[in-house]
This record gives sequence, C-alpha cells and structure tokens, in this order.
Amino acid sequence: MAGEIFGCRMKNTSASPTDKTAGQRVVDSLECPAKQTVSGEMKSDLWQAEHENQDDNQCEYSPGESYEQLPDIACLEISSTMDCMAQYPYEDYTYGEFVIMSDFVATEETQLSLSCGDRVVLLCAVTSDWWWVEHNGNCGYVPASHLHRVSDEEDTEDDDPWQDEEYYGSYKTLKLHLEMLSDQPRTQTYRNVILQNSAALKGKRILDLGCGTGIISFFCAQMAQPEVVYAVEASDIAEQTSRLVKENAFSGIIKVIRQKAEDLKLPSKVDVLVSEWMGTCLVFEFMLESVLQVRDLWLEEGGIMWPSTASIHMVPCSAEKEYATKVLFWDSPYGLDFRMLKPMAVQEFLSKPSPDYVLNTDDCLSEPCVLMNLNMKTLKIEELEKMSGPFTFHVKRDGMFHGFTTWFSVEFQNIDNKEHVELNTGPFNPLTHWKHTLFMLDEPIQTHRGDRIEGSVIFHRNPFWRRHLSVTLNWSVTEESATTAHSVGCKVFPIWR
Repeated sequence: MAGEIFGCRMKNTSASPTDKTAGQRVVDSLECPAKQTVSGEMKSDLWQAEHENQDDNQCEYSPGESYEQLPDIACLEISSTMDCMAQYPYEDYTYGEFVIMSDFVATEETQLSLSCGDRVVLLCAVTSDWWWVEHNGNCGYVPASHLHRVSDEEDTEDDDPWQDEEYYGSYKTLKLHLEMLSDQPRTQTYRNVILQNSAALKGKRILDLGCGTGIISFFCAQMAQPEVVYAVEASDIAEQTSRLVKENAFSGIIKVIRQKAEDLKLPSKVDVLVSEWMGTCLVFEFMLESVLQVRDLWLEEGGIMWPSTASIHMVPCSAEKEYATKVLFWDSPYGLDFRMLKPMAVQEFLSKPSPDYVLNTDDCLSEPCVLMNLNMKTLKIEELEKMSGPFTFHVKRDGMFHGFTTWFSVEFQNIDNKEHVELNTGPFNPLTHWKHTLFMLDEPIQTHRGDRIEGSVIFHRNPFWRRHLSVTLNWSVTEESATTAHSVGCKVFPIWR
C-alpha cells in the first residue's frame, strides 16, 4: 500500500515506527519494564528500541525535502522529554499539549486509539509521521497528521465555546450584509421561493431566523400577506432592521425580535421556519444547530422548513496555478535555490482549505458526487458532531490531481407540491459569495483517464469550539486496469480550529 501524508510517500502509511514496513528506520522490539497492555494501549515508564536499515521500504520524500536518519536509542526515559527531543531532527515539534483532530483506531499494541477532541501530551516526535504521546496515563504512537497544537491563544479555560461576542459582532456592521444582499443567486432564490408560494403563505405565521437586515421578512410581507413574520436577529443590526421595518411601513406584519435563538419566546408556534444558515462547507459556524433547536420548539407539526434539504458536493480537481504560486514558487525565485522552504510552504499554505476558491469547470477531473444529504425536518442536533460520506470518482481526462473542491446546494420544498427550488453554489452554476472550498494534497498525483479515485470524507465538529470543525479526507488512486491502488493518502484540515 502506498501512502502520502505531509509530503512523504510511504509504502505503508498505516505502519507506525514499530513495523518493518514503516520507512528507513524501524523499531524491532519494544521492551518496557512493568509494561501493561490494556485494549491495545500501553502503560510504560521506559521504552527501548532497536533500529535497522530497511532499504527495500524507504520513504520517498518530496523533491527538495531532506531526510535525516533517526538515531539509535535505547532505554529512553519517556519523562526525559527534552533529552528525547534533542536527539531527533524534528525540532519544530516540541513538548506540549495537542488536540486530536480526527478519530484514530489503533492497529497494533504500540498505538493509541483516540477520539476527535481528546487532548494528549507530546513526548517524542519520533518521525515526521508518527509521534509518541501520552493520554490519561497511556503512552503510544499516533499519526502526526491527526494532531493540532493547543497554543496559548487557544487556552479555552475562560473562553466562550460559541464565540458569540465575535460571531454576532461580525454581523453588527454592514460589511457582511452588503456581501449577502449583493449575492444575486442567493437572494433571488429566496425571493423566488416566497413568490412561488405566495398564495399558500397567505395568513400563515412565518419565522425568519437570523434575519439580518430583514430581506427575507420583507419578501414575505410584500408578496405573501402572512398573518405575521417574526424576524429574529441576535446581533446589533436588529436595531437598524426595526427602523427599516417602520421606514417601509411593514410594522403591522413584521415583528423584529432581538434575541438568540436559544432564548426565543413567541406567543405561538409558526407554520413556516425560514433561515439562511449556510456557511463554508455548508455547516461552518453551525448556525444550523440553532435552526434545529427552533424547529423542535416553535415549528408546528407538519410545518414547512426552508431550506428543506441540503447537500454537500465534491470533485477531484487540478489546481495548477494555486500549487505553482504557493509551493513551486520556492524552487528558484530570482534565480536562487529556495527549495528547502517548500515543506514549510506546504505546511503554511496547504494545511487548511482555501474557502474563497473559484473552481474552473475545466479543472474538474471527473463528474462531481454528492457526499452527504441532510433533511432539515428529520436531522438531529447530535448528528452534527460527526458526518461522513464515501466517494468514488472515475477520472475523465489526464491531469494532475491537486486536491478536492467542495460546495453545497439547498432545496426549498414548494407547499403546493410544485417542483422544488434549488440554490446550487457549485462551479456549474452562477458564482455566489460562498464561492468554493479547495482542499489541497501536499503533493499532486498524476492521474489518467479511467483511473479511480476512491475514499471517504469525515466532518468532525470541534468538541470545544462549537462553530468549528475538522475535515478528514482519505483517498486512494487506482489505475483503470489495476486492482491495487498506486497512491493512498489521508489528511486532516481544520476549519478553522
């Protein structure tokens, strides 16, 4: 099995340093005094390792990336962390606390099984791919790609997990509202939904959650003659929205309520719940949780939710310009050899997705697929913690596979069972302010027509920072006539913590 993690292609990326297939240096034996193995996890005060060359299973490092032989160590005291770190070439990875960004299931006794959100202490960065950590008194290997350092800025002890001050503060000025109102596909779709259902909405009670400047509420009042529209907004912009309602003579229909969704009090339940809650990768900011809470408390049984369904789409793509400007640039700027900076560039520029990417349809390597479908009437809040979907793509042209691009679509159920209205933010539709989200591999892979790109995507919600998530991508590339993949990889992307 080939693999690619952080620019290192290995014969078997599932192998920790204790496996014979793990690279140039392996650990033959692990002898720990008073060792105790419990469910694949190891308790130990000391560990001892022997290394030997494995020339037939060497790591093939990226161009410009140097590799230093791991030194032999024996009877290393885990508690002597600084001594350990001094012997290894990975000086950037020093002792400290890290959070697990994606679930990891141990495949051998020297590894630790950990869940997204677990906190561990780094004891040794044994290789660039496998780190020795401690979790609740257990020591073992975990993939470095699953770890994110807990910095001083991320000390969460006194912080609000929802970051409400920052979140609502961003909506109190006109910058974001200008961006949203100027987005014709977005705003016109909501207008069309109201217009097409205007007769059915007459006399109905409507709740516009997160109304902002109230544009959806105004559409309802203008075109549908509802009994009432509750325009709910938690940010300071609600004061301006109240003035706009009076200015446009809709005070008799639109009732602006400045309140968080979780604290909402209404005189009665509503017939329609409408909201524009979508973010990067559909769910970022997780306003969706507030929508679901309000649905459960205030939507009449059999009521209408807009959007009614939501889907996440993905396609493998080429991104020649993106890779050239951020990584290949360092080959020879101004005729100088800066290649040693390329691993640093990969880590700095490719470790997180690009949320404002605009995908050209010519860069799609295959037809897109739908990763996940969410039904707004049945979706449960707890299901937001972990969402996943498989994918299989058939490459339709030769090209460099640089990564994956995602976008979303939402559908609005028509009350009178007419054809649904769709808002699709993908590259085959008019561009929206959401644009597209690009997830880049550390190194591109040459693909050919007929190749299969298979794998899965997992969305893990951040267990503390509730508006954030991580995206784990697992993929393999197999030639058309082959049965075994020639390239396998896994990468975890935080959005944004």
